[in-house]
Amino acid sequence: MLRPWVQVILLALGPLACSSGLHDEQGGVDGGAHVLYVTHSGGYQHDCLPTSARVLADVGGSSGLWNLEVNDDAAAVLTAEHLATVDAVVFFTSGDLGLDAGQKQALLDFVARGGGFAGFHSATDTEYGWPEYHELIGATFDGHPWHQQVVALGDQPTHPAVSALGASFSIVDEIYQFRDVRSGSTVLLSLDPSSVDVSLGKDNPWGHPLAWTRSSGAGRVFYCALGHEISTWEDPRFQAMLRDSIGWVLRRR
Repeated sequence: MLRPWVQVILLALGPLACSSGLHDEQGGVDGGAHVLYVTHSGGYQHDCLPTSARVLADVGGSSGLWNLEVNDDAAAVLTAEHLATVDAVVFFTSGDLGLDAGQKQALLDFVARGGGFAGFHSATDTEYGWPEYHELIGATFDGHPWHQQVVALGDQPTHPAVSALGASFSIVDEIYQFRDVRSGSTVLLSLDPSSVDVSLGKDNPWGHPLAWTRSSGAGRVFYCALGHEISTWEDPRFQAMLRDSIGWVLRRR
């Protein structure tokens, strides 16, 4: 059963919000890629989710890069059959997703075969009992000691996923720290420690990354820890990063 706000979004998006058999040979709908946005909240449910879905639909449409399908029932859409109609999967999830072993493997296989995967904010606060998922996304949530205005540094400012953000920028958001950070990631953004009281956080050897890329087989993976606040999703800079990062996992950037 979809939550009421998801039903509203699906109605607003119209037929593009559903898998409807309109995919061309490249898997897109009406010339754009098909992006599946999974908003399943098995743990904390973020107030920004309706805004995030609207923004992702608007950014995909205005850029011509993708059409958006939104669903808050992960088990309903993360099947091998449905993933065969999708070009990229985006998670803003939390807690347990209710997937069986076959569905979990279907998502891993989708990415390994070249599908795109992007996660935002609490996507690392998801599926603690599924180590292969945390290997895919690259780290595990370990608290949010800062919720304030911070400065984010561009570790790879020319990377196409974050090139619109420049060398640094200031933003108000909830800032995550991580444990079990996996090797093989390219960190794109990190917290400027001089912009916070670092004693509130943990002294991790990997510092405080905020966004990174990974690969899994033939697939591209992007994660950004920002996105708790509605204002973040409404920020034109963040929207430019959405366009470019999801475009990157789709291999269109």
